[in-house]
Amino acid sequence: MVMKRTASAAWSGGLKDGKGNISTQSGVLANAQYGFNTRFEDGPGTNPEELIAAAHAGCFSMALAAQLGEAGMTAESIKTSAAVTLEKIDGGFSITAVHLDLVARIPGATQASFEAAANKAKTGCPVSKLLNAKITLDAKLET
Repeated sequence: MVMKRTASAAWSGGLKDGKGNISTQSGVLANAQYGFNTRFEDGPGTNPEELIAAAHAGCFSMALAAQLGEAGMTAESIKTSAAVTLEKIDGGFSITAVHLDLVARIPGATQASFEAAANKAKTGCPVSKLLNAKITLDAKLET
């Protein structure tokens, strides 16, 4: 199975004074504003790093559901947040790390089975495989 999903970005102006917008095939993002102030300051709009964080949190959550299913478990809830670290290194910027915070409620799961599934999901989700960054995970099993 091969799937392709698309998104587009348009930009005008210089780095600091320019403005852009991002749209996705699904229409969830339609001309969402981004720019220097949304990436390096707290301006309104989005930025590539938060979009990567959202993609990683979503992908990881689905991968965890798949791992749990393979182990005969179904989650009551999976809540994942992702924090992407952007650093200036050697005169350029790099995404150097992503930290995933997971809180899940899984009837019948032991701490060991939960951690095993979470770690397989962390390394196996397609977004994790895409990133050339250190990926860490804090996983909490609610009872």
